[in-house]
Amino acid sequence: MRSTVGLVATLRRYPVKGLSPESLAAIDVEPGRHLPGDRAFAIENGPSGFDPEAPRKIPKFKFLCLMRNARLASLDTRYDAACGRLEIRRDGVVALEADLASAAGRAEIESWFSEFMGEELKGPLKVLPAPPCHTFSDTAKGVVSLINRASVAAIEGFVGATVDPLRFRGNVDVEGFGAWEELDWVGRGLTIGEVEFRVVQRTVRCAATEVDPTTAERDLTIPATLQKRLGHADCGVYAEAVAGGRLEVGAPVRLL
Repeated sequence: MRSTVGLVATLRRYPVKGLSPESLAAIDVEPGRHLPGDRAFAIENGPSGFDPEAPRKIPKFKFLCLMRNARLASLDTRYDAACGRLEIRRDGVVALEADLASAAGRAEIESWFSEFMGEELKGPLKVLPAPPCHTFSDTAKGVVSLINRASVAAIEGFVGATVDPLRFRGNVDVEGFGAWEELDWVGRGLTIGEVEFRVVQRTVRCAATEVDPTTAERDLTIPATLQKRLGHADCGVYAEAVAGGRLEVGAPVRLL
């Protein structure tokens, strides 16, 4: 029997594309918009063609990203939005603190990552702030990424190993639903706490999910395993807010 009610297990955003998440207790969401502060910056790996005056979706491989750059998972990064500072820790030690809000600070970050990335550099690195209303997400739509914890547990059964939900880099992890139920939510409405959403598409998983978010090892072939076992590589969905409000950890998730 399929579930119609679950709850929010985890809420997070990713201030810098490809780097560490920020756990949230609550956040306000506006209709048609991504989570505020999510993928607010990206680090261009060689010229990408991104135009801040006419922002559009750029393929993720144009930026530093886990799909191509597994070593990013070895870093623990923290962003303080109040003062604009990014802290980078490596092996438990602070390697850099710099101001993402200033050109000088971004130049420091570019210099540090230029050395850290080594042979994975494709050209000059450039930290890009997202223009208003834009996000460096993998989709051009103003959406929130939902992950069903039961589907992640099912993948653990497929691969015979523990699978950290962080591999899927979602905004909202939900519990209380059966494995793969979320794939049938496309076109349906749901409420998460005060916010009403419409589920707009399934999320096709890429090689970023192969990377262990703790060890930075590329150790599980999750997309290939999903393709072999299910005939597709989908896990999780994108949902667009149609009525805004507050999202909170523990909030009920109800299918309409």
